[in-house]
Amino acid sequence: MSVYSMTGYASAQHTAGSGAAANDAKQAPTAQLGLEIRSVNSRFLDMTFRLPEDLRQWEPALRELLGARLKRGKIEVRASIDVQHGSVSEPSPKLLQRLNSLQDNIKVWLPQAGGLTVSDVLRLAATEQSGLRDWSEELLPLAKTALAALLAAREREGARLSAMLLEHIKQLRVLAAQATPLVPQLVAQQRQRFMERWAEAMALGVGSALPESAQDRALTEATAFAIRIDVAEEITRLNSHLDELERLITKGGEIGKRLDFLIQELHREANTMGSKSAALALTHVSVDMKVLIEQMREQVQNIE
Repeated sequence: MSVYSMTGYASAQHTAGSGAAANDAKQAPTAQLGLEIRSVNSRFLDMTFRLPEDLRQWEPALRELLGARLKRGKIEVRASIDVQHGSVSEPSPKLLQRLNSLQDNIKVWLPQAGGLTVSDVLRLAATEQSGLRDWSEELLPLAKTALAALLAAREREGARLSAMLLEHIKQLRVLAAQATPLVPQLVAQQRQRFMERWAEAMALGVGSALPESAQDRALTEATAFAIRIDVAEEITRLNSHLDELERLITKGGEIGKRLDFLIQELHREANTMGSKSAALALTHVSVDMKVLIEQMREQVQNIE
């Protein structure tokens, strides 16, 4: 399965009344139905519809259509009906009579009101004719076309995000491999340092403690230090999380929330490694890990 981003845009248009039908004076003027779908990231599926009055009755059907294919994201759907006034036929005598009557009634109450222009009459005639059109046969097929384009755009963006995440996973594995041999080296160095300090202390002391007990104490302190700075468990868990991340990305589907949880776990392990760090090299590894993990967090926020 593919990995889908929650970010995408698609549009589709359908023109009605064009061609030979538009030349017939009894036919409606040329009108274009346009549909746009915008999508950004969100924790849940949140759909907003901005439809003309003539199309509001189709909102439940559009909501059902989109909800069957989209699981997460803030979705905005805009529809418009654009009438090309240049193709408007001559207004009917009934319409002209009604407009003239309405104009006379308005001037009785508002004597200063201006009269209707030819452009006003043509625009009102086009609006009335387009408003009477039934878009039921065109709207849902157009919405399916726009939805398919949106899914294709989200899939392309998802593929790009997947490639970036896999590259970051590879870099994190390299950093984990660099951190693994650092701890034994630190433990050996610290053990030697403890032994040297205890030897110096025994040479300067009165001699109340036995050399054997001093050596045992030094070894105990070195062991405690080794336990405190040991990050082998954190590296093991980090590699395990990376394995699961790679498996999910390869599998695809609705993985956004699971990826987000694993990113939190990766960040926790990197923080723990930083807090246990007893050498500058290990600190650098921890910082580099956290930078990569933060970049992955931003990318995962856009995955469905």
